[in-house]
Amino acid sequence: MQKKHTASLAVGGYAALIGLCLAAAAPGASAEVGAMLGFSSARAAEEHALERRFDDQLDAAGVREFIRTMASQPNQVGSPHDKANAETMLQQFRSWGWSAQIESFSVLYPTPRKIALEMVAPHSYRARLHEPPVAGDKSSAITAGTLPPYNVYGADGDVTAELVYVNYGGREDYQELDRRGISVKGRIVIARYGNGWRGLKPKLAYEHGAVGCLIYSDPHEDGYGAGDVYPQGGWRPPDGVQRGSVADLTQYSGDPLTPGVGATADAKRLALSDVKTLMKIPVMPISYADAQPLLAALTGAVAPPAWRGSLGQTYHVGPGAARVHMHVESDWGMKTVYDVIARIAGSELPDEWIVRGNHHDGWVFGAWDPLAGNAALLSEAKAIGALLKSGWRPRRTLIYCSWDAEEPGLIGSTEWAETHALELRAHAVLYVNSDTNARGFLEMGGSHSLQRLLNEVAEGVHDAESDSSVLARLRAKLRVEAYNGGNEQIRKLAAAAASGADIPLTALGSGSDYTPFLQHLAIASVDLGFGGEADNAGVYHSQYDSFEHYERFGDPKFVFGIALAQSAGHLMLRMADADVLPLQFTGMAEVMADYVHELHQLADERREHAQRLSELRQSRAFELASDPTRPLAAPAAESEVPFLDFAPLDNASAHLRRAARAYDEAYAEASARGFAVGAAREKQLDETLRGLEQTLASDQGLPDRPWFRHLIYAPGVYTGYGAKTMPGVREAIEDHRWEVASQYVHLTAEALERYAEHVEAATALLRG
Repeated sequence: MQKKHTASLAVGGYAALIGLCLAAAAPGASAEVGAMLGFSSARAAEEHALERRFDDQLDAAGVREFIRTMASQPNQVGSPHDKANAETMLQQFRSWGWSAQIESFSVLYPTPRKIALEMVAPHSYRARLHEPPVAGDKSSAITAGTLPPYNVYGADGDVTAELVYVNYGGREDYQELDRRGISVKGRIVIARYGNGWRGLKPKLAYEHGAVGCLIYSDPHEDGYGAGDVYPQGGWRPPDGVQRGSVADLTQYSGDPLTPGVGATADAKRLALSDVKTLMKIPVMPISYADAQPLLAALTGAVAPPAWRGSLGQTYHVGPGAARVHMHVESDWGMKTVYDVIARIAGSELPDEWIVRGNHHDGWVFGAWDPLAGNAALLSEAKAIGALLKSGWRPRRTLIYCSWDAEEPGLIGSTEWAETHALELRAHAVLYVNSDTNARGFLEMGGSHSLQRLLNEVAEGVHDAESDSSVLARLRAKLRVEAYNGGNEQIRKLAAAAASGADIPLTALGSGSDYTPFLQHLAIASVDLGFGGEADNAGVYHSQYDSFEHYERFGDPKFVFGIALAQSAGHLMLRMADADVLPLQFTGMAEVMADYVHELHQLADERREHAQRLSELRQSRAFELASDPTRPLAAPAAESEVPFLDFAPLDNASAHLRRAARAYDEAYAEASARGFAVGAAREKQLDETLRGLEQTLASDQGLPDRPWFRHLIYAPGVYTGYGAKTMPGVREAIEDHRWEVASQYVHLTAEALERYAEHVEAATALLRG
């Protein structure tokens, strides 16, 4: 799945945040020098020594071998190699000293029986729908066990209709079509990948009356418009196709038949007709080589400038002469998925769990997505096993998980999380996720109570391409981006980077296995990985995401696999061994304050926009400004935006800021005393901190999608991967649902108040 690349950066409250974090982030407090969040000074020295021993066990050649062997055959759900990989990992974990098992689930996983696409007018063209081998890539020539390019969970269908180009197929694109008087009803749409979750494209097409949906990769996004194509460069070749799920993951993730419960043998399953996440029309991914003749045959209006890709031809919208026939027929059977679960019981606090995960299934070979990240996870587990055999044991329980069936819809992780929901809510302290990984810069997102700790960890990991830490390199990148004209968000981040304050985390939307933990169970979660310099995006979800491609264009020396293993491994070790759980709240409170401020701004901007639009419509400005030879109607009228009462959120945010400042001050005092709070209060403190994230959840969930329970972070209904913060309020404002917005102002404020009260209880425990 597309991962972190569309997550929104959490920025805000920078003037206060920078001042408050300078001391904590100063060089004298770095992980390399001595002080360590959550540890007394004596224990910090021990932990540093432990991490150096951990690092000594990591080996780039080992990372390479993990990726090479696991990506040597087709590795999609249901393939023999996917199961073999799980069984091999099980034996590896056990040989390293872990207690390990495979937990399997039976899930709905349709596979294609027949896929065909042809243009029947104005002339004939039969799409190839095939990815040929490329020179120098032995894997790309493997055909046994591979599935053709397809979109899982699209409907079966055999339809012939006129074609209409809908750009990215988002809500704003259909608004543009409406202004031009163009309907997709009874037609097949062709949309390009990008600018939102792929599953939204057929969903919106169906809602507007389309009978089929084609999704193609325009070279503007990840082909020759971005760089040299494979094999000369890393970018998508003409016949490359992006596979992927089109299940409506904004409703829930996991097995479509068992929402909210694990897909065990005795689970009650929905009838196919009752499943909300399946698409209602056939969907098909195609290459830009197959898309070009279809788009060239379109007539009708010339596409707006922002809709034009890089195919070197005039982009028309249609409808017109172009008619296409598409046929999708699937085997709607069940498949077994294999989650590998490994544990080391904690020596002192076994009921506190630190959970780590990465998936192991790919769309074909999956060297970059996901095996580069999974190789880091295995390297960590092997190194921890060596520590275990030397006599060390973690204070808290470590659980390492290699998930199956992430690609079709986060299935392996979701089914495990739903099966063990009661245990996880009672015991899980943190979930640490990774996925893709390659050359570049550290990407870190997640629960903002971990912001200080992640910055501290990143300061102690050496960057593979410079004589600095991965945090220092990230700071430099942000400052240069701001200098080169970055947007307001980048400029704010650069200000934090330049001052030495903590780099704020990204807010997590969806697209990887943190979703069931964070947004359904409300367990504090983080997502880590490296990227930004490699040329992997062009082979995303294609047959060319092979070991050969990754070794050339992903991480040739496999040193970023080591960097990820160090970043995630150090985090896991510190969480497992800390005297007191290493959470901090000043930065978190400032980010929440910024989210509240953004809601104020959003409501004001929507009100002003509606007023300006009304004035322009009343004065007939759109009609007078329109080219009569290319008529463009006025945008649809918008309802008047009332003044919402944000006082509950403002008050809750202020309360949280006071509570956060008091806790962090008490934490610093307790740290200076060596955390001598007593065993009973230490246990009670851990229990209070462990349950903090769950105070931000609501049992009724988000509007119209109760599976998503977190009131601060969620994937947007119309973004999919991209995060919406304080989503109950934000999306209600965007959709002009004022009663819902008011309701979720109160619900979200109550959650922040609960969080603040728990932080105050923790402060009291620290101070005795």
